[in-house]
Amino acid sequence: MENSFVETVRRSTLSQQVLEQIVFLLVNGQLKPGDKLPPEMKLMEQLGVSRPVLREALSSLETLEIITRKPRGGTFVNDKVGSDPFTAMLALSINNLPAVIEARMALELGLVTIAAEKISEDQLAQLKKTITSIQENADTNYGVLDKEFHRIIALSANNPVVEGMITSLLITHQKTDSLIKHRDPDITVEHHLAIYEALKNRDPHEAFTQMYRHLSFVRKKILDNVSEE
Repeated sequence: MENSFVETVRRSTLSQQVLEQIVFLLVNGQLKPGDKLPPEMKLMEQLGVSRPVLREALSSLETLEIITRKPRGGTFVNDKVGSDPFTAMLALSINNLPAVIEARMALELGLVTIAAEKISEDQLAQLKKTITSIQENADTNYGVLDKEFHRIIALSANNPVVEGMITSLLITHQKTDSLIKHRDPDITVEHHLAIYEALKNRDPHEAFTQMYRHLSFVRKKILDNVSEE
């Protein structure tokens, strides 16, 4: 059991190093948007890692939307990766959980105050629908509905400059959401309703306060769970 744990940690560490090497190649221009990566065997040889390590790194890069793997077509750097430096920065710290959660908090707390000024009636109705759906699916893993709630708020900013930040936000949400072992539907609904009401009342201060309360709860829950493992 101990050897298995050590091997898992070692593989994750090597995988992170591979991920960082590929990101650095992008940052310094040796890899460019649209480029095709060498075949797996060639990459394994060049990077000096095993297939499981390489595949773990490529899987993380795919989640971060830095690469796309096409069946029988190869692995390509995404065309838009150069226009989204936030994703590249996130890639370098994806396994630094406290930092990832703080990045999510920083982005969402800013976006929710803008949302209080700009969110449309249609988007408010969509938000309310996600809350109702969580209530109706309380016994399920409603992570997709949770993500949709936060996505609607982020998009309501309707700002092309922060578009890249929103992509990174959704990636951090996916990362943190995957670590939640058990759901608290009553608390989720209570928090989401409070955020919704603040947005409906066009109150940026209250929207910030309620989002901070919600994300602080999520942060504590995730970090407590991780520390217990």
